[in-house]
Amino acid sequence: MKVEFTQPLRARMRQALAKARRREIGGILMAEQVEAGHFRLADFTIDEVTGSAAHFVRSVEHHHCALDRFYEETASDFARFNYLGEWHSHPNHLPIPSSTDLASMQDLVEGERDIPFAMLLIVRTAWWRRLLLSATLFQRGAPPEPIEIIDGAKGNQT
Repeated sequence: MKVEFTQPLRARMRQALAKARRREIGGILMAEQVEAGHFRLADFTIDEVTGSAAHFVRSVEHHHCALDRFYEETASDFARFNYLGEWHSHPNHLPIPSSTDLASMQDLVEGERDIPFAMLLIVRTAWWRRLLLSATLFQRGAPPEPIEIIDGAKGNQT
């Protein structure tokens, strides 16, 4: 799977990370399916309230409203525009999934919510506000695997 992450969305995420400083923040990812196995991030939510220096659990209510608004804006074309997954920052650690992250995402796709797959994007900033990230695909009945993140404007892998 590959996911386009455009410069405007990257800039918005860097801005949110700078504002949060050393506190974990996160939210949900919404995307457009360009073709089978290829998605373009369309938007993401930011929960700036519930994180601490080493832990983040998103507020369900805030993100549910944002997802409903996204569906309304995309004429509820669920085959093309939909929830893609979760994101959060690791401002004080490497941007890779923790054991807690792995377990919660596996629970999400193996649970009763009818979510066959989901992406987990973990981010942090480095020198010169450079965005460091990892992206992992979680699928029902399969082990986690890396996702290729590309710059939507240039098609370059990050």
